[in-house]
Amino acid sequence: MDYGLAVATSTDSWKVVKKAESLGFSDAWFYDTQLLNPDVFVGMALAAEHTSTINLGTGVLIPSNRIAPVAANALASINKLAPGRVKFGVGTGFTGRRTMGQTAMKLQDMEAYIKDVLGLLHGDIIDWRSEGKVHPISFLNPDLGLINITDPIGLYVSAFGEKSRALTAKLGAGWLNFGGAPESALKALENMREVWQTGPAADQSLDANLFTLGCVLDEKESATSARALAQAGPLVAVGYHSLVEGFAAEMIGSIFPPERVKEIEAYRAIYEQYEPENARYLTLHRGHLMFTRPEEIPFITESLILDSTFTGTKARLVEKLRQLEDGGYTQFTIQVVEGHEDAIENWADVFAAV
Repeated sequence: MDYGLAVATSTDSWKVVKKAESLGFSDAWFYDTQLLNPDVFVGMALAAEHTSTINLGTGVLIPSNRIAPVAANALASINKLAPGRVKFGVGTGFTGRRTMGQTAMKLQDMEAYIKDVLGLLHGDIIDWRSEGKVHPISFLNPDLGLINITDPIGLYVSAFGEKSRALTAKLGAGWLNFGGAPESALKALENMREVWQTGPAADQSLDANLFTLGCVLDEKESATSARALAQAGPLVAVGYHSLVEGFAAEMIGSIFPPERVKEIEAYRAIYEQYEPENARYLTLHRGHLMFTRPEEIPFITESLILDSTFTGTKARLVEKLRQLEDGGYTQFTIQVVEGHEDAIENWADVFAAV
C-alpha cells in the first residue's frame, strides 16, 4: 500500500509536499476549494517546481466550477512541470459547491466533462457543448512543447454512492474514498469491488485510495488534546456540516441512536442561528477541513474522534492500516492541517511500521 498526503491548498503547500517526498510518500493531493483556499493549480505548480518524484493530484476538481478546456489546459501545464506525475481527481462536489450554496452536480454532466477533459489530454478534437451549442475544440499547438499531453495523466473519481461508483467502474478510473473508520471503509471497498466487476476494466486491479484526517497520539495522550482536536477535529466537524445540510430531522432519527440525535439537533440549533438566513453555508463551511470553529468544539467528543477519524497510538494505527491493506486498499492518504505540518513525520513513522 502506498501513502499519500492531502492538503488544503496554500501557496506554501509545496514545503510540506517536499518534506513528504523525502519521507517516502508516493502522492500529494491538493483540495480544489475556491473561496476557502488559494487556487489548486497555483499550489500544484509550486510543488512541481520543488519536487521530483512525488505524484501531484487534484483532490478533487468540480466540473461546474472550471470548464473542461480550462481544466485540461491546467492539467497539461502542470504535466509540463512534473512530467508523468499528474493525477486528475474529480467529483460531483461537496465543499467546492456547498461553499456557494449548491448541492452535488448531476453524474451525467460529470461524465461528459471527464470525457471532454480526457479527450483534450489525448490530443483529440472533441465536440464541446457550451451555451447550448456544440463547438469542435482541441489544443492548437501542443507541438511547441508549452504543455505536456504526451505523458499520461491518471483519472481518479471521488465516489460515495452506488451510481458514482458505477461510473468509476465504467470509466476504469481509480477510486477515491473519504472516511475515518476501517470497518466502514472496508465495507465501501467491498461494494466498489462488486461494481468494478461489472465494468470494462474488470480484469484490471482496482486502484482504491482512502482519504482521512487523524492524529498519532502519544501513549498517554487524550484524543481530545489540543493537538488531536486540531488535527482530527475538522473531520468530525465536517460530519456535522453534512448532517445539518443534507438530511431532514426525521431521517436522522431513523439512522442514529437517541443520544446522537440529540447532539446533532443541538448542532443544528446553532446552525440555524447563522446569518444571513438564506446563506447559512457562508458560516457553516468556514474552516471546512481546515480548523474547527469555537462553537463546534463541544461537539468534537473523544468517542467521535476515535470512531470517525484515524486517531490513536502508533500501535493502534498500524493495526488499522494493516486492516486496510489486507482488505485491498492500494493507497492511504492522510490530510495534514495548517500549522501541524510536522505531523507527517509521525505518520511516516507509522507507515514504516506497517
